[in-house]
Amino acid sequence: MNRNRLHSLCPYFAMFPETFARDQLEAHTKPGDLVFDPFSGRGTTLLQSLLMGRRAVAADINPVAYCISGAKATVPRLSSVLRRLEILESQFDPACEESVGKSLPEFFSHAYASAVLSQILFLRHSLTWRRNHVDRFIAALVLGSLHGGMDKSPSYFSNQMPRTISTKPGYSIRYWLRHKLLPPSRDVFDILRKRAAYRLSAEVPLLRGSVALTDARKASEVFAKFKNQVNLIVTSPPYLDVTRYEEDQWLRLWFLGHAPFPTYSQVSVDDRHTAPTKYWEFLRSVWSGVAGMLAPKSIMICRIGTKHQSIEDLTNGLSLSLRGVFPDLRSLRPAVVSNIRNRQTEYFHPGTTGCLREVDFAFQLT
Repeated sequence: MNRNRLHSLCPYFAMFPETFARDQLEAHTKPGDLVFDPFSGRGTTLLQSLLMGRRAVAADINPVAYCISGAKATVPRLSSVLRRLEILESQFDPACEESVGKSLPEFFSHAYASAVLSQILFLRHSLTWRRNHVDRFIAALVLGSLHGGMDKSPSYFSNQMPRTISTKPGYSIRYWLRHKLLPPSRDVFDILRKRAAYRLSAEVPLLRGSVALTDARKASEVFAKFKNQVNLIVTSPPYLDVTRYEEDQWLRLWFLGHAPFPTYSQVSVDDRHTAPTKYWEFLRSVWSGVAGMLAPKSIMICRIGTKHQSIEDLTNGLSLSLRGVFPDLRSLRPAVVSNIRNRQTEYFHPGTTGCLREVDFAFQLT
């Protein structure tokens, strides 16, 4: 089976492959069933569900995840995207963005050529990505090209960076200066046209999904119309003690309207960096917030990553968090463990330690 091009709309850290979602959908659902992911990320579960004729809803508190997932939930026509890009390009005036660019932190002058930064700034304040599905798709395309390996592809706007995470400003500048790297010259509008044509030239889902920018603990309230309807959850909560999404996604968050530097208060609500007990308490509150959406005998597939916890600790912690809300839950199979290799950040931060293993769990409500 060929990979759908929309899956890789935007690279994303700690994403599970669409084959994982596909296998769970084939095993546990039929066309027309409702699938939910309370930690949507780049929207893999949502998109794969729609492609396979399942209804799909998703939630994420991270605006980056919401934008990318939302772009896949309601996919526009290529003609609409190209027409919107034509209008935007006709309205673009580099002179209007010049003063804004000069007021940004030093990082931006090292990360982007001046003409490129002007185009990015124009799109940043022109795209109504929260309200309009065509603008949201274009914003997702921008997020996918905002940073990456300029030596690997001409589709990235930035100086040399990882494609899945945004390295810190200070480290980035030192890296670029040490290696005498200058930002590339790019035509942002031309790249977006080419990327849109590529992503939308293959199969697109006939169904539309629903995505909410919200805390997963409020899911039953936000998705009240789906009460007792969800047949399957396929999700991957924020990895225990591994990373902060608002830190590694800071540059994409900036494009979506946040501060031009890393912060630690925008989307960090899960307490996983404080203590494992806090993390399991957080997940228990998530399951409680999701419970009202679940149909009888619904199934929950959960992938968790960690670098410090043992498999036994993960199993006990997740089981307790679930059974605190669903006392009659039963395990469908033993946990499946996979070790993680070939981390992209190793190229930029040799010797760094990220998530070392991922563990898959399967439960059913009885």
